[in-house]
Amino acid sequence: MSRLNSHDDFTPLKEIVVGSAAHYLSHERDVSFELFHHENLSGFRSDWAYPRLTRAAAGHRESWAIKERYAEELHEDVEALAAVLAELGAVVHRPLPLPPDAAPIAGLGWEAAPTPALNIRDNTLILGDEIIETPPAIRSRYLETRLLAPLFTGYWEKGARWTTMPRPTLTDNSFDLSYARDTATTLGGPTEVVENPQPSPYDVGVEMMLDGAQVLRLGRDLVVNIAQANHALGAEWLQRHLGDRYRVHRVWRMADNHIDSMLLALKPGVFLARHAGIRDLMPEPLRSWHYIVPPEPDAGAFPVYDDYEDLVLTSPYIDLNVLSVDENTVLVNEDCTGLIKTLDAAGFTTVPVRHRHRRLFGGGFHCFTLDTVREGAHENYLS
Repeated sequence: MSRLNSHDDFTPLKEIVVGSAAHYLSHERDVSFELFHHENLSGFRSDWAYPRLTRAAAGHRESWAIKERYAEELHEDVEALAAVLAELGAVVHRPLPLPPDAAPIAGLGWEAAPTPALNIRDNTLILGDEIIETPPAIRSRYLETRLLAPLFTGYWEKGARWTTMPRPTLTDNSFDLSYARDTATTLGGPTEVVENPQPSPYDVGVEMMLDGAQVLRLGRDLVVNIAQANHALGAEWLQRHLGDRYRVHRVWRMADNHIDSMLLALKPGVFLARHAGIRDLMPEPLRSWHYIVPPEPDAGAFPVYDDYEDLVLTSPYIDLNVLSVDENTVLVNEDCTGLIKTLDAAGFTTVPVRHRHRRLFGGGFHCFTLDTVREGAHENYLS
């Protein structure tokens, strides 16, 4: 294990953490889960009689079982991703696997079964030599970074700084619902009605929530997506904490939360973007960069799921969630041939990697990984 050093997503990769899909058995469908994934759960209604569902009274939650075949194939694909990165010369670290009999975790007024440390980009932000654990927005993920604690301890012993942002209480009234309401999306799922949050004696009002995957790292510049008040509070904390060491650029509603399936920096001066209009949402100094926009996703590149039994958590654009090994080499889903051809034509070397069920588990290669050591420095990429 080397000294922690990661300032961007594209300089030569030396060490990386690859998440674990072990014992990913179910989704906890409470208000926090429904709200976070609301854009892709819009077809569900809370009064439906769902199959294969177990009810737990505490915290108004429902455990939605994942089909065993999908869970097994996800595990195979994640293990293969780790092997590919090792073959490319990166030192690969892994979190602790979630035990199959893990006990529920509990907060003030809620309970949830814990989630494996799979989408590890979400709850941690690496800035140079600092680990920042970010405040989670989903109850079942509240203790997820504890599965990374042995690795974080190792980097701390090597000299890294280690910070935890203030943890939200996550009562119903902790959430700003304006984005969901303003975008006219139907919120649903077998849970309490999101449009009518339930009061709690532990309410403190709207709380800070911000995922690491809402932050685009460019040396000393950070582009942070803000969709509602929870995110704004997190960005304000980040700016105060970092002081003049970093410049925090807030962009407004580029996405509902994460932006790494909307925009990724492939190298200085070049972005991979979902659509050309993203340029207009960016800070002025970044609008002059080249924006590579791939073809629209091919519906035939995705497995066909049961609309009634399988929860689709991401849009078809999830394959833009690529991972760069250096400024020339990019890991891409092998089924996304249009994106591969686009990047090849732009002069990149693509490494096709299998990831079948990306729409069911909420992440791609960037989400599944946390790069801890790259060769990049605390540079100024903005003119």
